[in-house]
Amino acid sequence: MDEIEIHWLREEAGSADILIEGLPGIGHVGKLVAEHLIQELRAEKVADIYSIFFPPQVIIGGDGVARLARNEIFLHEGEKKIAFLVGDYQSASAEGHYLLADAYLDAAEHLGVKRIFTLGGYGVGHLVSGPRVLSAVNREELRPAVEAAGGEFNRDEPPGGIIGASGLLLGLSLLRGMDAVCLMGETSGYLVDPRAASGLLTVLSELIGIEVDGSQLQTRAAEMEQFIAKLAESERAGDDDALRYIG
Repeated sequence: MDEIEIHWLREEAGSADILIEGLPGIGHVGKLVAEHLIQELRAEKVADIYSIFFPPQVIIGGDGVARLARNEIFLHEGEKKIAFLVGDYQSASAEGHYLLADAYLDAAEHLGVKRIFTLGGYGVGHLVSGPRVLSAVNREELRPAVEAAGGEFNRDEPPGGIIGASGLLLGLSLLRGMDAVCLMGETSGYLVDPRAASGLLTVLSELIGIEVDGSQLQTRAAEMEQFIAKLAESERAGDDDALRYIG
């Protein structure tokens, strides 16, 4: 097996103007959005990506059958031609992150992609009542459209930069003449966060000019709201109990 293998599943790979990356990350925010769009747009899988840079394990299906860890490319060839990069893992090493990002860009060029949207979560380490969508771009000219769609740009957020595929694709794409935008849903980082994903979907949909049914994500977000409210109530109760032992 080579370091990275891309297996195209049909003779003609097709074409796309946009690539949306939603690999696993903080709160699985980007993954939730990308997989929701794949489902709503009924995108077709066109490639499997295997790599020795993924964790050394296989995935066991519900039927007990094992398969190699993989990432996948899906394609929606409607009025908007959109490719999606999703899957099981990001790289287990720093070197692998760079090499995989380069391979993803090779695939994007193969499809004719001109603009990339990378999706992720911005973990703040505490529960968030109104999650923002933090943004970054690889060209200043892209910023006004992102702000108009609801994305925010704040100095020093996220601190330390953007790690992983979402950050590297943003930087490396510029070397290939591709525009790129990174959207990060603000999240505690403790839980899978459909609420942050719902807000991110709203901004992304506005940016790429598509209408999708977000009710499934909104329902899961409402369930998350109830869960967070119960957590907050438990925390308050814990504080009250602690006070009884003071003095």
